[in-house]
Amino acid sequence: MTTKLFRNARIVTPQDPGAPLRGADQGKVREIEGGALLCRHGLVDRVGEEAEVREAAKGTEIHEEVDLGGRCVIPGFVDPHTHLCFAARREEEFRLRLEGTPYLEILRRGGGILSSVRSVRSASDEELFETTLGNAMSALEHGTTTVEVKSGYGLDTETELRMLRVIDRLRRETPLDVAATFMGGHAVAEDYRDRPDQFVDLLCGEMIPAVAEQGIARFCDVFCEEGVFSVDQSRRILLAARAAGLELKIHADEVHDLGGAGLAAELGTVSAEHLLAASEPNLEAMAEAGVIAALLPATAYSLRKPYAPGRRMVELGVPVALATDCNPGSCFCESMPFVFGLGVMHMGFSLEEALVASTLNAAYAIGLGHRVGSLDPGKSADFLVLDGSTPAILAYHAGVNPVAEVYKRAEWVA
Repeated sequence: MTTKLFRNARIVTPQDPGAPLRGADQGKVREIEGGALLCRHGLVDRVGEEAEVREAAKGTEIHEEVDLGGRCVIPGFVDPHTHLCFAARREEEFRLRLEGTPYLEILRRGGGILSSVRSVRSASDEELFETTLGNAMSALEHGTTTVEVKSGYGLDTETELRMLRVIDRLRRETPLDVAATFMGGHAVAEDYRDRPDQFVDLLCGEMIPAVAEQGIARFCDVFCEEGVFSVDQSRRILLAARAAGLELKIHADEVHDLGGAGLAAELGTVSAEHLLAASEPNLEAMAEAGVIAALLPATAYSLRKPYAPGRRMVELGVPVALATDCNPGSCFCESMPFVFGLGVMHMGFSLEEALVASTLNAAYAIGLGHRVGSLDPGKSADFLVLDGSTPAILAYHAGVNPVAEVYKRAEWVA
């Protein structure tokens, strides 16, 4: 175990108050010119101006000093919503969408999620892992040091459990911290197309108990949307998951205002995702319940839809996080810098608000705010060295990777 001093940096980080930042505090960050990080055993020990950090470290053997060249240092990105675990891309569907075919129509034709289900079921464990690993390593190179990964391309018990094992292998064999989410309620399986309530019975009676017994997934998510799962069906699934010991998430109101955001507030889910069509009363209810809004602007970009009303959510006091939604269909994007840029350029977030949304609040959206998401003493020393002097470089230098170096637990990983 070593002690390292990272010096000569402009450090910009949220400060963790023990809860996600919201409202007027959504953009609350600390900036330190001439800053330094003292790291012990992979954790942040001290952060501040270099002279202060050196004074605090007197008498401590420093095994390594790293000069960061005056560049900007921010916490590692936390991506709280991905579908990285898949077997095949769906490039042809992207072409269909460009020609005007709606996503839900593609799904009704057996494409979309159901296409990915067929490819995942036919892939070997090793094939599935290799594709997932490639996606994860690309995310790491773009600055993601902690990631949530959902199942949901199995839609039967055996394949969902297999996906979760692959996701757990990603946690064990890469530098990334990985939060696993069970999403057997991603779509109604083809065999149950005309009897969706029976598929909900399968989810609640067989899949969720098996997932809980397996012990890999921390969360359960469901796609509450017209043509997928109704509010009542989603409630059944989520309550069964809670009874089995899983924490709750929900894909809510992505295409239609079905009331998923209201259900998130009712059940007190950790987060509600998408929210492009969510009504203001339901967003107000989310704010009251403390539900985090995980917004996915790269998906709106890919689907050519209006962005979620992130600015209004901040005004209402909803804590906002940003995520890639990386998946093989509606949004093949593993770049958090791109998402950060969309948040600034198209959703009305300040640079500071986007930084909080993609670090600290994102960490709370997957239950890891106590470990990652800010450069506070006692947290994992996960940080990025940017190719610039401020976080503005993330939106300013568009179309490239502005992350120069990635450190995980104080070790260089990319």
